Amino acid sequence: MDISVIVPLYNEEESLPELFDWIERVMKENGFTYEVIFVNDGSTDNSWQVIEKIRERSSAVRGIKFRRNYGKSAALYCGFKEAEGDVVITMDADLQDSPDEIPELYRMIREEGYDMVSGWKRKRYDPITKTLPTKLFNATARQVSGIKNLHDFNCGLKSYDKNVVKNIEVYGEMHRYIPYLAKNAGFKKIGEKPVHHQARKYGKTKFGINRFVNGYLDLITLWFLSRFGIKPMHFFGLLGSLMFLIGLIAVVIIGVGKLYSMHQGMEYRLVTDSPYFYLSLTAMIIGTQLFVAGFLGELISRNALGRNDYQIEKTI
Repeated sequence: MDISVIVPLYNEEESLPELFDWIERVMKENGFTYEVIFVNDGSTDNSWQVIEKIRERSSAVRGIKFRRNYGKSAALYCGFKEAEGDVVITMDADLQDSPDEIPELYRMIREEGYDMVSGWKRKRYDPITKTLPTKLFNATARQVSGIKNLHDFNCGLKSYDKNVVKNIEVYGEMHRYIPYLAKNAGFKKIGEKPVHHQARKYGKTKFGINRFVNGYLDLITLWFLSRFGIKPMHFFGLLGSLMFLIGLIAVVIIGVGKLYSMHQGMEYRLVTDSPYFYLSLTAMIIGTQLFVAGFLGELISRNALGRNDYQIEKTI
């Protein structure tokens, strides 16, 4: 099979028939063998009934129905798991992503050898309250991930070599950072294609301003896990040791200062009367706690089931 199209959706009953007809037309015009996997993420409207009707007239349609809303990452994870095509393409169900982009996205994977290609909605039909935070978010993601050539990490329209989707785990709200997940899994050839963005035709957006806050928190989590996920002592141990050392040196300075004053017959005060003593003691305690946290993290990491799961491309 040439292509698997994965469409995560939540309350998009109006757009689904039009979207499938559009995908079907593009596939037939280009002679692709394909499947379309609709992942119904706990919709409360008639989205699933619409999917069933589309399935009745086309065997290329498959559907996954969640009992409740789990989020886009869960929908993509299940879609990736079921996909059988050599190239996997994801797109949103709201008709803002154009299926006419599919042939070129497919070609870039098969002919140019990209592991994945991310769409770039260069011209967006969104209010400035959405576009400005998006630009800041993408700029931060480029710096943290090191993937400098991507302008739109969160674009729903992407294409993947089948090996990519079978070797990454999308969880939580990490769908925003699939390029980063792919890079961490060893897939380095990540490209970008400017794509046409259309104004929403039906319904309203399902995402609020809180996604930007959550996005930054998820980015920090992903960065930390990629750098220190299997070696937490390198972070907590180093930071804890530095804090303990700073606190110890400060305590020694306070003690030496008092002894010097006593030796010189100068006026002095008790060590415990100095606020710096308590600050130093606090630094030593926090440093010890961080060191212990790193040690416990190492114990957990060493006993994790996936501690020796490595991305092996081929053997001979």
